[in-house]
Amino acid sequence: MKRLMFVSMLLSALLLPAMTLAERRTSEKGSPAIEFAQTSHDFGNVKAADGFLTHEFFFKNAGTAPLTIITVSAPCGCTQPEFDPKPVAPGDSSEITLRFDPSDFSGEFTKTALVRTNVKGRAGRVTLTISGVVIPKK
Repeated sequence: MKRLMFVSMLLSALLLPAMTLAERRTSEKGSPAIEFAQTSHDFGNVKAADGFLTHEFFFKNAGTAPLTIITVSAPCGCTQPEFDPKPVAPGDSSEITLRFDPSDFSGEFTKTALVRTNVKGRAGRVTLTISGVVIPKK
């Protein structure tokens, strides 16, 4: 029993400094943070015959490590996201563009796109929303 306690204390003494060093290295690297100027846009009344609607959502990396947009996904084919996959340096800005095709719609619409980033936790997922009212073709 004494040997078991001795081995466990020895392992703790050896592993604790290594774990602390790993934590310190992680915190020295910093972490990214994403801040959007806005996360929703209302197009108002639009004519279906006028074609695609486009809106750019601007964001900034407010963190201390590079920010990567991993994916931007929209649940339907009428909304197409576009973004630059290159990492955004701390303090720099970029944008995500959402294009919406209103040709098959009439009335109110609300479309979303889920942005996934390398920011840890829920802060790394942001929902962008576009909305408006489509006036149908005559």
